[in-house]
Amino acid sequence: MTTALLSVFDKTGIIAFAEALNTRGVTILSSGGTGKALAEAGIPFTEVSAYTGSPEMMDGRVKTLHPRIHGGLLGRRGIDDAVMAEHNIPGIDILCVNLYPFEEMAAKNLPLSEIVEFIDIGGPAMIRAAAKNYRDVTVITDPSDYGRVLDALEQGAIPEDIRFSLAKKAFARTAAYDAAISNHLSGIDSTFPETLTVQFSGGRVLRYGENPHQQAAVYGDAGIAGAVPVQGKQMSYNNYLDVHAAVGLLREFDEICTVIVKHNNPCGVATGTTLLDSYIRARDVDPVSAYGSVIAMNQEIGADVAEAICSTFVEVVIAPSYSEEALAMMKAKENMRILILPPPSLADEIRSIDGGMLYMRTPPYREHWQVVSEREPTAAELDAMRLAWRVCKHTKSNTIIFADQKETLGIGAGQMSRVDAAKIAIDKAQKPLKGSVAASDAFLPFPDTLEVAADAGATALVQPGGSIRDAEVIAEANKRNMAMIFTGVRYFRH
Repeated sequence: MTTALLSVFDKTGIIAFAEALNTRGVTILSSGGTGKALAEAGIPFTEVSAYTGSPEMMDGRVKTLHPRIHGGLLGRRGIDDAVMAEHNIPGIDILCVNLYPFEEMAAKNLPLSEIVEFIDIGGPAMIRAAAKNYRDVTVITDPSDYGRVLDALEQGAIPEDIRFSLAKKAFARTAAYDAAISNHLSGIDSTFPETLTVQFSGGRVLRYGENPHQQAAVYGDAGIAGAVPVQGKQMSYNNYLDVHAAVGLLREFDEICTVIVKHNNPCGVATGTTLLDSYIRARDVDPVSAYGSVIAMNQEIGADVAEAICSTFVEVVIAPSYSEEALAMMKAKENMRILILPPPSLADEIRSIDGGMLYMRTPPYREHWQVVSEREPTAAELDAMRLAWRVCKHTKSNTIIFADQKETLGIGAGQMSRVDAAKIAIDKAQKPLKGSVAASDAFLPFPDTLEVAADAGATALVQPGGSIRDAEVIAEANKRNMAMIFTGVRYFRH
């Protein structure tokens, strides 16, 4: 006769699971809220307190911390049988436990005296005991695994590979649980905990890393990390990086917009009256770089847009939805990955460095746009500066962006010199820059970048300000009758 102990906070599917166990002749132990649910459903079980001969105490803090429970979970069949018999400790073969919702409660900013009551003690102890003894005990921490266990029981027994798989999942769960508790308590009196523990699930091995000789995987089951193609080839390491960059910029726009990214930098961004209009504009900003790029769009892709995209080589397309006709057309491009744009999954930024990592949080921060030139920008210049500035925020430093009201015109990215970034943007421009605006992700340390932009035809410039030579730059802007705005916020991207 198999014995199962059921003790769950999340009772999703527990009644059906218990009923199935009962029909298979499994003896059930339970207590507390789970026991109450089983009783109301008419499922026979034995109370843990009756099984141990020890009552629950301290408002339920102590109920499963007993040798008869942990001995039944830890006892090695064929090794500890004599000890178990001597102390009247029957084996427990299945443990089904999920934990108090500490993570959910921590997000509610409860007082410390209240949040500590959601720290589960007995649950993690039982999970770890059962997972350690996976050769003899099946541990279930996720309701989605109930069916898997029942299917195995239907065949007569739960094989060791399934028990080991469930044990690994159980240890991952207790690790995440302890990490959440440690991070929350350590961060109560400081912005960041002294020791930070991070866990991501849903790991998937990728074909290779940045280059073919490197190995890689992606972790995460939400946002871009959780995105998988609805059709097309498997995503690569570089695909995920580029999609992340493209979507981050796309989310700056409420109007119809297309963002095209190559090697983690935008090579074309445009709004339009239609999605096709915005795509053509964005592609034509830098058609050479757009070849083999990642395209992000914030509207449903129809047949007209799909036809235009399929006329060239594109690595990845991501959009909120696709018409059936569009998907059928794009399916012919077997190497092109098609993704559905997921909801934002905002989180702090983590980057590895030699020996550790860097951790960054971006709190809400209001920019303070201030006209510092003698001439006020026109309405058209202001709209163009808003577009250029949004692109600037998502382009590698040093960067200079030229734009009009609808699209980027030239992008100079990732340069050691800000003047060189401006020259590259000018050189890459496919259209005249006369009447355009320029944006710089950081302050101009000298007037030279403004001079280069003005000579190319820019009539206005937006930058953070804050240089010791701001007065010289402002004087040069006034000399050239340029409008200039300081935003007060720098957007370096390394």
